[in-house]
Amino acid sequence: MVFLKKHWKNTVNLTMKAVKYLFALWAGVLVYASLSAIFGAMGLSAYRQLENEQRNQEANIEELKLINRELENTMNSLLYDRDTLAIIAREKGFATQQERFIRIVGLGVNQRIRNFSGEVVSAVPPQYINDKIMRIIACCTAFTIFICMAAFDAMRFLRER
Repeated sequence: MVFLKKHWKNTVNLTMKAVKYLFALWAGVLVYASLSAIFGAMGLSAYRQLENEQRNQEANIEELKLINRELENTMNSLLYDRDTLAIIAREKGFATQQERFIRIVGLGVNQRIRNFSGEVVSAVPPQYINDKIMRIIACCTAFTIFICMAAFDAMRFLRER
């Protein structure tokens, strides 16, 4: 019976010593999972950047809708309102048969840009840490913990001798 107790005690100690080294592997996995969840391609940081980009795109769409309404109003007034057509034609340098223009050479033509059609807003890809870099960091963390535990056990072994 004493033999079984002593054997069981040694087995438990050996198991605990071996399991202690698995902590290094677990810590490496934990570091990798944490970095991926926060800084990875699908992480919180990239998600926040994409949310900001979505807000920018929605604001641009609203601005383009407003510009589109203004252009439709201008088009309708050019199609159906002769006075508006006459005003814009005069701004461009045209005249009716009863009118005469005196042009001064060297001043150029008075051209105004009446409508702005909007601008192209391209989506900015989110910035994130490369998966390979996160794996290297996790492996280095696990290796460092493993080396520290092995050094601690080696020092304990040397002290017991």
